[in-house]
Amino acid sequence: MTAKAGEKAQKTGEFHCAKCGEKVSVKQGHKIPKCPHGHTEFGSRTEEPGNKS
Repeated sequence: MTAKAGEKAQKTGEFHCAKCGEKVSVKQGHKIPKCPHGHTEFGSRTEEPGNKS
């Protein structure tokens, strides 16, 4: 799974930056922001605790 900053999240969860591993939390349907270090590509997503999307 690859996602990019600016795209709408298909599911709620934490997106893990492909370059530095930083995580950003995004709710389903919201735009994915850049990671805190300014990177724009995310290599994986994990579900937030308690969220079974």
